[in-house]
Amino acid sequence: MTELLPNISNKLDHVLAGLPMLLPELVLTATFLTGIGAGLFADRYWRHASFAVTTVGIVLAGVCSAWQLALPAVDNLLFGMATMDAFGRYARLLTAAVCLLFILFAKANPGFNAHRKKTSDLYSILLAVHIGLNLMGVATNWLMVFVAIEMVSIGSYLMVGYLAKEARQTEAAMKYVLFGSVCSAVMLYGLSFMYGFTGDLNFTSAAHIQGLEGTAPLLVATALLFVFTGIGFKLSFVPFHFWTPDVYQGASTPVTAFLSTAPKIAGVALLARIRYAWPADSDAFQYLHTLILVSAIVTMLLGNLAALRQTNVKRMMAYSSIGHTGFLMMAVLAYSSGEFAILLFYLAVYALMNMGVFMLADYIEARTGAVDVDEYRGLGKVLPTAFVSFVILLISLTGLPPTAGFVAKLLVFSAVFNNWQLTGNAGMLLLLIVGALTTVISLFYYFKVPLHAFLRQPEQERETLPAHPIVVGLALLMAAAVLLLGIFPGWLMA
Repeated sequence: MTELLPNISNKLDHVLAGLPMLLPELVLTATFLTGIGAGLFADRYWRHASFAVTTVGIVLAGVCSAWQLALPAVDNLLFGMATMDAFGRYARLLTAAVCLLFILFAKANPGFNAHRKKTSDLYSILLAVHIGLNLMGVATNWLMVFVAIEMVSIGSYLMVGYLAKEARQTEAAMKYVLFGSVCSAVMLYGLSFMYGFTGDLNFTSAAHIQGLEGTAPLLVATALLFVFTGIGFKLSFVPFHFWTPDVYQGASTPVTAFLSTAPKIAGVALLARIRYAWPADSDAFQYLHTLILVSAIVTMLLGNLAALRQTNVKRMMAYSSIGHTGFLMMAVLAYSSGEFAILLFYLAVYALMNMGVFMLADYIEARTGAVDVDEYRGLGKVLPTAFVSFVILLISLTGLPPTAGFVAKLLVFSAVFNNWQLTGNAGMLLLLIVGALTTVISLFYYFKVPLHAFLRQPEQERETLPAHPIVVGLALLMAAAVLLLGIFPGWLMA
């Protein structure tokens, strides 16, 4: 017992020394507990209490993440389970921004406002998911990765089923839970292989890398495929995308917007961290590189080709989100260790574009009841401000100038082209060709919206209903930001 006491004391000292680096997560934990109390008691006297608590908590967490940007990196946080570097801190800052947009979006959503559950419980779920997303972005240990993904997954299941009142919504929630549970089980099975091969769960450690190098290549490739089942589920790349269209269409629009952005930011950050933790000449790195390369190509092709056939706006954007996941994976391959500006710029612009499009789709649905592209006929004259903003964001998603989407895609294409010139890797050239091809394909479904809204006549006069102005106001700001960042990308790249 006396021999254990110094070890316990040293471990406690290590944990306490690392707590300042986890200040955003501690703030979110305190907000989570306070928010539950506000939902139970304070909301009776002031119905915005839990909303105010959650908003303040997320803003404070974002401020803490921004403040920590100037601090030196910490590699051995929580006994090597996390690394607190600039890349992880920027990913946390982006996540906080998306979470803040989500609660403003949910607060203005008529479905949440009219539902008997209200939104206090949703805010508590969001805070728990926020913590999981932050941990995904800084994790360097497989156990931490699994726990973080499960925190995000379980919270996401609850968010999707939160307003389930129709059979379609219930089916979407059940499909999400069942598919996610299977992916989690397969990932855990793969992690058991990884631990058995290496005897170490820290994927950045020399022992882990040496263990993978000393294992039969087929076994390592199989274990990696199992492990990335869980990451693929959160990123929804092919072949783990089956849940996406039904869940995006069945869930409430704020939840759909959140699922299409925040988990992708954390998942891409995790994927990039794993890829660049391993030496470029190792077999494990080559297997992972090939896995990402093939998945990126197939995901871009399938997502964009499937989106061509969709008429429902949310379902079309679901397949568009799958296609953009492939492009995000392309950005991961273009990203160089220590040079993360291009990847983070693309993530930030993608979050702006996607959140803005879903906000406008929800606003248009609330005003007119239109959910299909065909129902947008002539609405450009009825809601000109909303549809002009919609078109700007869709132009940016396509990657046309003078928008930030164009700059983001240009930077990724340039980085991939430079990589191909340096390495001569034919896979990178193929990735470049497929990326350019799918960008052209995306024009054909994105431009259905302005085609119907501005160039087609309505079959009958559509009655418009009042809707919360905050949604269209936020979307207008995002459209303006996309234009400004397209002209002055240095504001964000710096």
